[in-house]
Amino acid sequence: MIQPNTDPALFEKRSSAVTLGDMEIFVFPELLYALVLANIMSPRVWAWKEQDWAQKIANKSTNRRVQRLKQFIMDAYDFNLDLDTWGLTTKDRELDRFKDFIDPEILSQSNALFGYEGDKYYFDLDIRRHFGLDKYTDDTIPYWKTETVEAMDAFRHKPGYTMGAGECVSFSTLYAAALFIVGGVPLEDIYMIATPLHSQNFINIQDGIITNNRRIATKNMWFNGTEITWKAQRAIRNEKVTIVANNTGYIHTMYPEATIDPDSYKKGMDALKAYLVTPIDMEILSNFLRQHSELQSCFQVRHDYHGGHRYIEAEKVYAYEHSSSFRVNDDTRAKLLEEVDTYEFYPEPIVGRIVLNNFEDFFKQNPGLDLNEPADLAKLLDAFSCTNSKARNVGQKLVDFCRIEPKLPERRRFVPSTPIRLEADWGRDRILETLDAMRDTHPVVDLAFYAYRDLTRTDWEPFLHAALERNPVVIDALRKKSETLSIEAIANLPNESIYDDVRLAQPDEVWNFQRGDGVERALALATLLKHRVPDRPVTLRITPDNARIEWDDQSRDLPSAKGLTKDLTF
Repeated sequence: MIQPNTDPALFEKRSSAVTLGDMEIFVFPELLYALVLANIMSPRVWAWKEQDWAQKIANKSTNRRVQRLKQFIMDAYDFNLDLDTWGLTTKDRELDRFKDFIDPEILSQSNALFGYEGDKYYFDLDIRRHFGLDKYTDDTIPYWKTETVEAMDAFRHKPGYTMGAGECVSFSTLYAAALFIVGGVPLEDIYMIATPLHSQNFINIQDGIITNNRRIATKNMWFNGTEITWKAQRAIRNEKVTIVANNTGYIHTMYPEATIDPDSYKKGMDALKAYLVTPIDMEILSNFLRQHSELQSCFQVRHDYHGGHRYIEAEKVYAYEHSSSFRVNDDTRAKLLEEVDTYEFYPEPIVGRIVLNNFEDFFKQNPGLDLNEPADLAKLLDAFSCTNSKARNVGQKLVDFCRIEPKLPERRRFVPSTPIRLEADWGRDRILETLDAMRDTHPVVDLAFYAYRDLTRTDWEPFLHAALERNPVVIDALRKKSETLSIEAIANLPNESIYDDVRLAQPDEVWNFQRGDGVERALALATLLKHRVPDRPVTLRITPDNARIEWDDQSRDLPSAKGLTKDLTF
């Protein structure tokens, strides 16, 4: 066991910044933005800015830069939700670990790993099965760790992957860093929004943008009624928001104090609320029916044809969209209907169905309907009278489609916090210098350096504690091998680190990606040896070009290019 060299709470936060598990970020919300800063410090993201595609958009509009960045991320990364990637732990172990920081009952009500299954939507979905948690026992749970950009890039070395990968928090923090560095979006306009089961960003530019894993959604896209957008909406539509964070601080649903600047919080969340509401018009109605396909049977579409009219079930028209570039909801509807086989039409209106086209006149006669006004709402609902039983609540469902009310953390007591002010045009070196100068007075910046893994600027003890206590993958993978064969399996991995310069990978990163510098492989060996015989001393003697591990009466030398110097015994 590594002994804390500072107060236990700070030690636990710093150690958690190394492993960045789902539980750790929930309990220590400072870690969410610390990872953003770690990615901002990373040379990997700054290298994107020098690539041809980024150079070509440097002088384009913000929207063009954001859209091109999205395409790059989609081409470079897969979404990964393999819960076995970072190994298993137990609820009892983690509850004991966090007992001094959080009420276990509150944790179980707010975190998926400890029993939370979301609001009604997620109960209906059976969220544990949906996320693969049902295969674990009631006590066994996955670590569900978040990846730095380096670990995301390293997935290409893992069997079954051809590119980088990451889970939702990894993407949200990577997007925040990349939008700042490559997209030129000011940090104060980037809001991290975490729920118990998901993490997204709201970007307060133009009408707003929401990032969702690899993709982004503009306001128009948010209400387009497609399957992809519906999935992007699930968390913010159905869950309480746990954390909102930006460069001024955070607010957490569980803690009574918030460090986020109240004016910044209000500005961002007012913009988010505006993004989540859209006026109702013909396009929105058509999008609504695309998403709620079960209600299409309440409608028919009229086609003006050869000086007369003919009619067709709405669901048949929407079905034709799948193989057409034309859509029901815009000026291309007539061309879409021309693609439909003639025998699909009826010469007279279909009894019991609303003529969708009639709403074009309704919206022209009633522009700017305000759903907050009872008279306007009643007028809209009255327009959806239909003998089809499925349409009984169609009007209210349309209102729900057009207006999402985010379940934000209730007002907290705001405490002053120093904003993190950075400018992308400063360049990486100046940003590193600025952050380094803030470390002693800003806890989030201090944690960022631990997430960044620079062992020349951080204490070793939190990193070692994380290595020994929270890296079960390498241990489990070699469980059936003898100690001799296990040592050889680690020692003979390629001498290649996934991290640049003096930064170090954790043992499970070494094993998952089957590579590591000598120092990293020595630490992986130490983790394995201490797990098998906890009481035996293990010593690491690290020099700029070598890492020697000593245990019992044995030793092993592993070449290193990290340039580090350290003697450790544990």
